[in-house]
Amino acid sequence: MDLRQLFARDEQPRQGFLAFEWLIMAYVVFTSLLMLYYSFSHELHMASMVSVRLQTLAALFLLKWIYTLKPCRFTMFLRALAQLMLLGLWYPDTYELNRMLPNLDHVFAQCEQTVFSCQPALLFAQQFPQPLVSELVKLGYESYYVVMLAVMLYYLFKRFDDFERMAFILLGSFFLFYLVFIFLPVVGPQFYYCAVGVDQIAQGVFPNVGHYFENNTDCLPIPGWQDGLFHQLTIISHNAGERPTAAFPSSHVGVTTILLWLAWQARSRWLFFSLLPLAVLMFFGTFYILAHYAIDAIAGVFFGTFYYFLLRFIYKKSR
Repeated sequence: MDLRQLFARDEQPRQGFLAFEWLIMAYVVFTSLLMLYYSFSHELHMASMVSVRLQTLAALFLLKWIYTLKPCRFTMFLRALAQLMLLGLWYPDTYELNRMLPNLDHVFAQCEQTVFSCQPALLFAQQFPQPLVSELVKLGYESYYVVMLAVMLYYLFKRFDDFERMAFILLGSFFLFYLVFIFLPVVGPQFYYCAVGVDQIAQGVFPNVGHYFENNTDCLPIPGWQDGLFHQLTIISHNAGERPTAAFPSSHVGVTTILLWLAWQARSRWLFFSLLPLAVLMFFGTFYILAHYAIDAIAGVFFGTFYYFLLRFIYKKSR
């Protein structure tokens, strides 16, 4: 497609808010009510929570107005891209809400032990500390946003008629994952192992820490080869916004699964098979770096597939 077509005026501009924008507004309203409910009995970081909601709504209304002035593919793309960029603010918001509930990591760590007779997150990096393995799985983990952008750009240039549906499925999946994280307080190995001690975990002892993470955010360092480029990038992304939240299921794996489905649905085999190796590395990278239990990554595949078909069905029914 000629790049000039990005700015060519749409012959039939979309009227009103887009489907994914209505979904975002519904999430804002629901979590705001939940925030107010918790505020009566707990101390919340209200300023940051109000800020993310105001920024989201401001971006939503501003970009809708810009699209009205210049309805074209580029301004449509901006409407979706802005909300994806704001997800980095919504992620910590799940911690503010789920820290009000007692932690459940002892249940999930025990389930991990039952399924695998060990803790894969504890042993993976210990057994494979080699630079090549460490960098490959971290490359996969850090490819998350590259894969997302690749799929979005493919739809923008090659399947624009389906762009809004793609954005609805992609953004909708994030907010569905966030709803799970709000009501299922599982923090993952990097936080839980740090809280109870690696020695206890190695012995198969998984204490119930209750509300420990309501006010504690200490975590283990990221394992593996310390001098690699992708190790450093993982540290940067971790420090930028990681919180003791959102472990089960893995949204990294889940959203990547959805992106693979979107690539397959777009009938682009080259795109699908180009992204597949990164998705496999992503899967293993999630528990190599201690962000997730192995069962979280497995669940991410199933949740991602379920959300893909659910959101595709909802979008079709809303047309």
